[in-house]
Amino acid sequence: MRIQNILKQFGGTVIKLKNKEKRSDYTIFQIKIMKRFCISAFISTIIVIGLYLFLWKNRVGDWIVHLLELWMNLEYEEAFYLYNSYFRGYKEIFFAVAIVFIFLLLLGYLFRWITHYFREIDRGIDSLLGDSLDQVQFSPEMQPFEFKLKSVQNILTMREQAARMAEQRKNELVMYLAHDIRTPLTSIIGYLKLLEEIPNLPDADKEKYIHISLEKTYRLEKMIHEFFEITCYNTQQITIDPKVVDLYYLLVQVMDEHIPLVTEHGNYITFHAQEPLEVCGDAEKLARVFNNLLKNAVAYSTKGTEILVEAEETAEDIIVIISNYGASIPEDKLEILFEKFYRLDELRTSGTGGTGLGLAIAKEIVTLHGGTITASSYKDRTSFIVKLPVAKKI
Repeated sequence: MRIQNILKQFGGTVIKLKNKEKRSDYTIFQIKIMKRFCISAFISTIIVIGLYLFLWKNRVGDWIVHLLELWMNLEYEEAFYLYNSYFRGYKEIFFAVAIVFIFLLLLGYLFRWITHYFREIDRGIDSLLGDSLDQVQFSPEMQPFEFKLKSVQNILTMREQAARMAEQRKNELVMYLAHDIRTPLTSIIGYLKLLEEIPNLPDADKEKYIHISLEKTYRLEKMIHEFFEITCYNTQQITIDPKVVDLYYLLVQVMDEHIPLVTEHGNYITFHAQEPLEVCGDAEKLARVFNNLLKNAVAYSTKGTEILVEAEETAEDIIVIISNYGASIPEDKLEILFEKFYRLDELRTSGTGGTGLGLAIAKEIVTLHGGTITASSYKDRTSFIVKLPVAKKI
């Protein structure tokens, strides 16, 4: 409970810091716009006040009367009458027009200045569409927008790379499956052709060829089924039927089913766990996960070594670790071991009997249950770690 409170406090602090950071990102931009607006309003006010003080309160009025005398050949009294009637008599209208004119002039200048920022953003978007933001330089107050555009570019680049890699792995998967399907299919055709061309084969040979053909057919069926299954997971067409499952007994059952395989390989299983280990999930699909992991552990372990299965319950999760001893997996391969349509070339051996899809299927099932699956390999020990949420107790 204390850990949860600390995490909540930490999470709340992080959210506050992010919000504060987000606000501060645009503070410079907001301040600059407000400053420009205030300066424009101040200048327009100064101009209007200046017009009033110098045009009506000082000698500028005398200058206007003098100009009227010169331009219109008027006497002083007539020029003063015109000035007083048409300039001073309509000063409210004059000032209103002057204020509107000056404000519009300064507002146009302000909009033109703001439009400069939109032009910068427009150039940035054009560069983003052209896959190059290296030459784009925004104003200092526009740096947050520049950073966001570059972040969008990085995200788009990573998505494009991920899509390209996924497409490449799909192509590799099709190529691998075509190769793996062709092998048993060629054997089946060969043995059936022998049975057809040589009808008088001894019964022992007939039985042998039929048995081999049947085994190859089962293997072919298994590969097609796994390919169909991973495709369904990939298109999110698989659902689970969650119920409370005691993972302790499920692991015991899966291990019992694998005793013949483990014994045949010359290994032995060690199990460390305390019951009960209750999770909310689909028992059949969870059994598939541990079935795949145990088969993988046996297939790639050194003969005569231990297959270790451990399980423990924490405050939030039940952790299951299945370990085997054999050739280590390079660290760079561990990161992509569970990716869809990925197969380690060095693990594609006919002796394992696998299609290379078991780990991908296991990851999809665990993810559907809200858990995680990872792998580690160190000093000839390879471990697969499955974390599943603990079933909530009512």
